[in-house]
Amino acid sequence: MHVDSAAARPHQPTLAARTKSWSLSIAARVYGYPPAHNAGSEWMLHSMLRPLAERGHRVTVWLSHPGSIEKSYDIDGVHVIPYQEGADFAAASQKADVLLSHFENVPIVSGLARARRIPVAVICHDNFATSFHNAAGADLVVYNSEWIRRDGEIFYARYPPEFLPKRTVVVRPPVIAEDYRTEPGDHATLVNLNPDKGGDLFWQIAAWTPEWQFLGVRGAYGQQIMPPPRLPNCEVVEGVPGNEMRAHVYSRSRVMLMPSLYESWGRVAVEAFASGIPVIAHPTPGLVESLGEAGIFAYRDDMDAWIHALMTLKDPQNWARASRRAKARSDELTKSPELDVWCEAIESLGSESRRTSFRIADSAR
Repeated sequence: MHVDSAAARPHQPTLAARTKSWSLSIAARVYGYPPAHNAGSEWMLHSMLRPLAERGHRVTVWLSHPGSIEKSYDIDGVHVIPYQEGADFAAASQKADVLLSHFENVPIVSGLARARRIPVAVICHDNFATSFHNAAGADLVVYNSEWIRRDGEIFYARYPPEFLPKRTVVVRPPVIAEDYRTEPGDHATLVNLNPDKGGDLFWQIAAWTPEWQFLGVRGAYGQQIMPPPRLPNCEVVEGVPGNEMRAHVYSRSRVMLMPSLYESWGRVAVEAFASGIPVIAHPTPGLVESLGEAGIFAYRDDMDAWIHALMTLKDPQNWARASRRAKARSDELTKSPELDVWCEAIESLGSESRRTSFRIADSAR
C-alpha cells in the first residue's frame, strides 16, 4: 500500500542522496504513525524520517499497537509495518545500523540496542521525568525545543556521567510551510477538544462571542468535550489527518485558539502561521517559544482576555498586522538548519555502527 501525503512532498532524493555511495538501515519502533495516527508527535517523527529517506537511507517504522491500517505501506519514502505484520521487529532490528524510538517504546528499543551494540536515538517530546529517565545513556537524544533541552540538562545534572546521553540536539517540530499554506477562512478554530487542550473553555468562549463562527476539530486522543446543544455559531468535525489539515481546517480558519494546559511546542500553531493565521494561546513554555513575538497570549482562566483578543481580531487592520507577524515567524522557523543537523547526527551514528561491526567481524576471524 502506498500512502500519498500532501503534508509531505513526494519522495524526490536530493543531489546528496543520488550521489551517496552507501545507505543506512534505520529502524524505528513507535506506537502509531501517520496517516492513521495523527498526533503532533507522530507527524514530527515523520517530518524527521522523511529527509533521511530522501538522502537515500532505508527507513522502516515498526508499530507497537494495532491500528486501522493492517498492511505494510510507504509514505514519502518511509516504509511502515503495522502491528498486525510486525512480529519480527526484534529479529529485524539486528540488521539495523541505527535504532530509534520515543515515548513508551524507548526502554525495549534501548535494551535491544545495548544488547546488540547498535546505536540508539531517542526523541523527547516533553519534560516528564519518565521521558528523561528512559533516554538516559542513549547515543543521541533529540529535544523538541530549547526549553525541553534545558529541563533535560537540569534532570541529568543530578546523575553520574554514564547516565547522560552521549549527544543531544534540538529539532523543533519541522513544518514545511508550503505544504500547509492556504487562504484563511472565517472561523475561530480549536484542534482537539479534550479538556487539557481547552475543549471546555472553547465552548465557553464561543458562547460569549456570538460574533464569531467556531470550528472544533475532534482530536486523536483524550475525551472530546462536545458543545452545548444550543450554540448556533459552533460546528464540530471529525478528526482530520495531518496531510488534509490545509484543505479542511486551515482553509476555514481565521484565528487558531490554543488554551492548552500543556504544550511542549505546539505544531498546530506553527502550521497555522504558514497561512498567516493568528494564534491566541495560553502561555505554556512551549507555545511561548514556538510562537515568539507573533503569539497573542491569554491565560486559560482569564475569559475576558480571550474575548478581548478575539474581538480585537475582528478588526481587519488588527488581523492583518497579526497575520503579517504570523507569516514572518513561519518564515523564520522554516529557514532553520535543524533537520540537516539531525540527519548528519544519524549518519554519524550509522557510520560508527558500521565501523564497529567491521571491527567485530575482523576480530572474529
